[in-house]
Amino acid sequence: MTTPQTPAAAQPLLVADGLRKTYHLPGKDTLVAANDVSFTLPTGGSIGIVGESGSGKTTVARMLVGLVRPDAGTVRVDGRDRTAGRRRGRGERLARAREIQMVFQDPYLSLDPRLTARQCLATSLSLHDAAGAQGRIEELLDRVGLGSREAAARPHEMSGGQQQRLAIARALAVNPRVLVLDEAVAALDVSIQSQILRLLVDIRQDTGLALVFISHDLAVVQHVTDETVVMRRGTVVEQGPTERLLTAPENAYTRALLAAVPRRGWDPAAAVRDRGAAPAGGRRSGKAQED
Repeated sequence: MTTPQTPAAAQPLLVADGLRKTYHLPGKDTLVAANDVSFTLPTGGSIGIVGESGSGKTTVARMLVGLVRPDAGTVRVDGRDRTAGRRRGRGERLARAREIQMVFQDPYLSLDPRLTARQCLATSLSLHDAAGAQGRIEELLDRVGLGSREAAARPHEMSGGQQQRLAIARALAVNPRVLVLDEAVAALDVSIQSQILRLLVDIRQDTGLALVFISHDLAVVQHVTDETVVMRRGTVVEQGPTERLLTAPENAYTRALLAAVPRRGWDPAAAVRDRGAAPAGGRRSGKAQED
């Protein structure tokens, strides 16, 4: 599976600069969920943010889409500051939603159980532009591979893969420039994972949509990203072209993540030892962890 190449001279579409998020938990020490995280994403590009549970990758994803307010740093889309924090009007919030959308790990929890797939898309479209909504709904359903039976189904009547296809269609409804996917295939079996990854590659090729792919699995990221950021304990420990990280990782933690990918002759005990031997990538005090 290959991904389209982005011209080296392309100007950044998304710029995350020095993002930091700290949580002060009652009765516990301060938790640094993300510390000085920076990267850029060109138009039509794809970047992965990889790490184990507790690495801070989901916190970064939520800062990108405005669900979490960073303590420091900025998020810019097409040169416009979209950092969550200051009071924004409805028009500005909708404008941000048209630029960057998010697909969550568990589609069932993110979908309204009362609405059919068609109604779900109609509701999303009504928030932005109702003109031509019916034709747009059919286009979106076809784009993600859902037929008339699925269009009339509610989430509990759909498989996990179908639910995630609907979640992707809903995110695409407003023609965003950037799609953030937080462990979007982690809950699916391997065969369905492959189908969803292929779908994302096709959408990116056909539309020029830029992707931010959050995952704990380097084996998954390699199929959909050009660049990868590796995080551990809230800190970026390595970043660069995905192919280079997979073939010649420079950081011990990245090598440990690669060692944990099952393959012929794989030794799980050795993978656990490698992960434990990797030096800490950042500092956090307290017992809680942030994904």
